[in-house]
Amino acid sequence: MELTKDSHIMKLFSYDSEYKNYAVIGTDEAGRGPAAGGVFASAVYFNNHSEDLIEKLSILNDSKQLSKKKREMLYDIILENTINSTVCIEVDEIEKINILNASLKAMKLAVKDVIKQAAVVENLGENYDKFFVLVDGNKKIKDFNTCSQKWVIKGDSTSASIAAASILAKVARDRYMEKLDAKFPQYGWIKNAGYLTKEHLAAIDKYGLCKYHRPSFLAKHFAKKEQLSLF
Repeated sequence: MELTKDSHIMKLFSYDSEYKNYAVIGTDEAGRGPAAGGVFASAVYFNNHSEDLIEKLSILNDSKQLSKKKREMLYDIILENTINSTVCIEVDEIEKINILNASLKAMKLAVKDVIKQAAVVENLGENYDKFFVLVDGNKKIKDFNTCSQKWVIKGDSTSASIAAASILAKVARDRYMEKLDAKFPQYGWIKNAGYLTKEHLAAIDKYGLCKYHRPSFLAKHFAKKEQLSLF
């Protein structure tokens, strides 16, 4: 595939290159919405911007816009050609600090790990001012003063580094849910990834919750069932 300056992949990298005085790190999460399983966040720094790599990533986009097969292919390319980190915050902590804080904490941990790795590669010591973090969504990472950051709405279809992070987080979480499905096949997690589909809710009503469910996400469902049982 011959790439032009108007191709989507070139636009993604062009957005990141606007921060030309910085080493850009993108971060995104996967798993905020489901009622089961941990929330994942990945951070990605492209220390290699070769034409060959950009060509290999020509279909890069928001992970939700790509098939599982394409995500898996991109996952390996990104993992092998970037400085990256993926972090999972498990259910017990999500319930303690809420899903938004858990998502932002996962992002913070992933970003800090990438900064430390990249600083070694770039021989920066602890001079982290060179880095700039792009955060998918409309929130900045809380309690994060390591370097400058900016939130980007729909960043996974705007920034190359955020799009790459969205792929890593999505694939990592899907694989995690597949493993949990093998332990708890009755909930159909291999298909619903923990989201509250009609079938998932029916299984919860039949089998109850397991340790990987997020009780706070099911409070309305159980309240509704209790209300209906009064009539």
